[in-house]
Amino acid sequence: MNTIKDQTNLEQAPSTAMLEGRDLAKIYRLGSVEVPALRGISFQIDRGEVVAIMGASGSGKSTLMNILGCLDLPTSGQYFLSGENIAGKSEDELAHIRNQKIGFVFQMFNLLPRITVRRNVELTLFYSTGNGGKSWKNPRQRAEQVLDMVGLSDRMQHRPTELSGGEQQRVAIARALVNEPDLILADEPTGNLDSHTGSEIINLLLGLNKERGLTLVIVTHDSAIAAQTQRVIRLRDGLIENG
Repeated sequence: MNTIKDQTNLEQAPSTAMLEGRDLAKIYRLGSVEVPALRGISFQIDRGEVVAIMGASGSGKSTLMNILGCLDLPTSGQYFLSGENIAGKSEDELAHIRNQKIGFVFQMFNLLPRITVRRNVELTLFYSTGNGGKSWKNPRQRAEQVLDMVGLSDRMQHRPTELSGGEQQRVAIARALVNEPDLILADEPTGNLDSHTGSEIINLLLGLNKERGLTLVIVTHDSAIAAQTQRVIRLRDGLIENG
């Protein structure tokens, strides 16, 4: 599905899709210059679907990912997450939605090096609770549970610097899962890993989709990774390519 220009369509009720964009546009302003990053794109991603987002540098991938993750708002158009219109939300409301519904996995692991693996995951629960996220009676037990889920039950007391790259990314995935999100957004999750370790991480994410029904959106340059997803959204110059 590509650009929708009919404004009456924008006023219709949201679909049952997990993610839906309607005529999304994003324009960055640099002084008097306007730089369009997204030029009016429309799409749907169903609950439990695995979708890859691909495109060259400057195609709008990062901008779209930021909007999907409620880290930014579109300049125009509508974005629905689980049927809720995100456009016009305040920063506090966006933080609450992120903590309730979304887990992020980035190319850079973004772990705190001076504390243990378990503590890295556990801290996410404390930050989340302060921003309106779920409250856990035993955060330590929950952190241990998700670390076991990603195969790191024997590495909980290690610091991130004592782990391999693949193990650090598993910690990052555990951190993304700890609040039981409905949606995982993975931005180049294998970009800092060798091909074998990268395959293990993708298999882990795909396994979580199958076992837990998580909706999974992966930004990637790797066509081999994209081939393992159910569908590919290709961006070019801020538009979705047909076919």
